[in-house]
Amino acid sequence: MTARVTDWGLAGLVAALLVTGALTLLAGSPGAAWIIAVHDACGFAIAVLVVIKIRRVWPRLVRAARGIHAAGIGAGLAIVGCFLAGFLWSGGVAVAPAGYSLLSWHDALGAILAIVVAIHMVVRAKRLRRRDLAGRRQFLAAIGLGACAVVGWRVQRPVEALLALKGARRRFTGSYEAGSFAGNAFPSTSWVADNPAAIDPASYRLRVEGLVAHPIAISLDELSAADELVATLDCTGGFYSTQRWRGVRLGTLLDLAGPYSGARHVTVGSITGYRWSFAIGDARGLLLATHVTGAPLSHDHGAPVRLVAPGARGFQWVKWVTRVEVRRDPDLAAPLSTIWSSFT
Repeated sequence: MTARVTDWGLAGLVAALLVTGALTLLAGSPGAAWIIAVHDACGFAIAVLVVIKIRRVWPRLVRAARGIHAAGIGAGLAIVGCFLAGFLWSGGVAVAPAGYSLLSWHDALGAILAIVVAIHMVVRAKRLRRRDLAGRRQFLAAIGLGACAVVGWRVQRPVEALLALKGARRRFTGSYEAGSFAGNAFPSTSWVADNPAAIDPASYRLRVEGLVAHPIAISLDELSAADELVATLDCTGGFYSTQRWRGVRLGTLLDLAGPYSGARHVTVGSITGYRWSFAIGDARGLLLATHVTGAPLSHDHGAPVRLVAPGARGFQWVKWVTRVEVRRDPDLAAPLSTIWSSFT
C-alpha cells in the first residue's frame, strides 16, 4: 500500500468514524445496530493503517527529520488515545480520568482527531496518482484491510465472553446495564447541564398547544396514569436501564386537543427550554411518565413528568415536560436547545 493511499485511507476512515460516531447518538433501536457495527469496523481498520503508517515514518521520527509536522504527530496521538479509550471502555474498564468516563474521552478525542487530520491533510496531503489506485497489489491490500476490520469487529464480543470480561454484557449500543427495574435507582444525567429547581406539583400544568382545535392545560392531578409500558432508556453517557414506566400516552392528549389535518409533527418541551421533535404518528405511541417501576419519578429523573420514547436515545427522553406543541413542520431548531437550555 503506497504512502499516499495510506494517508488518504486514514483520512477517509476518520471521516467515516466521525459520521458514524455522530449517528450512534441517535441509534437507540436494534434496527440501527448496523451503524455501531460500521463504526467499530472503521476503528479496527484505522488501527491497522496506523501500524502501517508508523512503520513507514518511524525512521524519520527517530531521526527527527525535517518535515515531521506537529499536526501529523498530533493526529497519531489522537488516534491512539481515541482507540485506546474505546477499547478499554468496550472491555469494561471502569476508570474516569479527570472525572470523565472513557466513553466521553473516546468521543472528545474522536472530535479532536477529525480536526487534526483535516489540518494535516490540508498541509501535507498529496494527490493520489493512477498508480496509487491501479494494480492487483493495491486491490488486495484494500481487501485485506477490510477483512481485518470485519474480523476484528466480529471476534470482539466472543473474545470478551471467553475471557469473562464485563464488555461481553454490553447492549448493542455499547452501554452497560444499570439499575433496571429498580425505580429511581438508575443513574441520573442531563444533556450538557440542565438543572432546574424542583417543580411545585400543585402549580404544575402540562400545556398542549399549537395546531390544535382545543388547546389544553392539564394539572398533575388530572393526568391519568393508567398507561404502562416497559422500555429501555439508553443513555449516550454509556448506561442503559430497563424500567416499567407508567403515565399517559401522548396520543391520548393529542386526541383531547384535536390536531388540525395539517399537523405533521409534535415537539415535547421541558421547563428548561430543552425540547425534541417527533413525527406525529410516532409521537402518539410515546408515554408521558409520572412513575417508574412503581415509584413516583424523582426530580433528578424529570418529575413530575418526563417523556418515555422507546427506541430513542436517552437525551431524547425529555425531562421536566411542561409543553407539547403540535406543528406543521419539523422543529429543526430543537437540537440547538440541547446547548442553550443549559444557560436558562
